[in-house]
Amino acid sequence: MTLTEYLDRITDQASFYVFVAALIADREQEVDIEKRTPSSPYGPGANGWENLTIEAYLEAALAWAQDSGANGLPSSITWQAFATFLYCGKIYE
Repeated sequence: MTLTEYLDRITDQASFYVFVAALIADREQEVDIEKRTPSSPYGPGANGWENLTIEAYLEAALAWAQDSGANGLPSSITWQAFATFLYCGKIYE
């Protein structure tokens, strides 16, 4: 299953945890691939990760949330919305 498929299936705490585990596995897989075959430093890694440090990841997640306005995180947060926040830290530039 892809990360977006995991993201779409979040309905509760347990499915949120499954998503987080998949997100971790996706990052670990990319680190392994990049050790063997590095991607260009000017684009995303093998699995699409744009932000490689925790600082860059969280900055991107925050920037996505702030830039998205009403289309981002809802005022009444759900587990899926929080997972979207984490996922967008991976892909948002």
